[in-house]
Amino acid sequence: MVKEERFTYILAVLNKKGKVGFDTLSKDLEVSEDTIRRDIEALHNNGLLLKVRGGAIAHAKNPINFQDRTTHFSAEKQIIGLKAQTLMKGATTIFMDGGTTNCAILQNLPANAKFRLITNNLALLPIISRLKDIELIILGGTYDRKTETNTGMQVIAEVGKYLADIYFMGTCALQKDFGITTALQQDGEIKQQMLKHTTKTYAIGNSAKLNLTEFYRVCELQDLEGLITDLPADNEALDPYRNNGLLIV
Repeated sequence: MVKEERFTYILAVLNKKGKVGFDTLSKDLEVSEDTIRRDIEALHNNGLLLKVRGGAIAHAKNPINFQDRTTHFSAEKQIIGLKAQTLMKGATTIFMDGGTTNCAILQNLPANAKFRLITNNLALLPIISRLKDIELIILGGTYDRKTETNTGMQVIAEVGKYLADIYFMGTCALQKDFGITTALQQDGEIKQQMLKHTTKTYAIGNSAKLNLTEFYRVCELQDLEGLITDLPADNEALDPYRNNGLLIV
């Protein structure tokens, strides 16, 4: 079992039971306790759990009210958040749009993270309060209660004032031939503007978003720098996306 799969399993057990032990995980995953200790250490260092004697316990997280979505981030989104961190080194300005996966990226950052965040995603605000070194720029517009984002032409105009090093694009549908699509045109137009004004764009989404299409086309796969999912990078489900010049994370 590869590292990402172990991380997903450990976090899933934590979400269910609230605690895990080195010995039990070692037996369940058929790896050494030293391997489990290193996994727990990595997850602890990235804020995904609390390391204790003999194992780990779950964080007591402040839930984010995001309509009908779960109040706790899924293990899959936590894995994506952990992977995204490896791509943020040296970035000074980052775009994030709507969606709970971007919430998970911020939730999993270390407390000393430092960069400028430009976003229309108001669901990020409760998380940002603990990240004192992040400069936050909120893009104005018409507030959409269903998505907890600002939308409309004002957002699009304001995006054009900036240039970002990285854009983490939330996705609801991704397909090898039709690229990124979305069910909301206004969301798609904001994505297109952020894509234009960034150096590198990474599409983020769990494996359930793969091989799906919606009605509004955002961009081709070739327009992206990479794809971040909860799957191990060598998973066969990602094979259709390997010949598009994408970095698979």
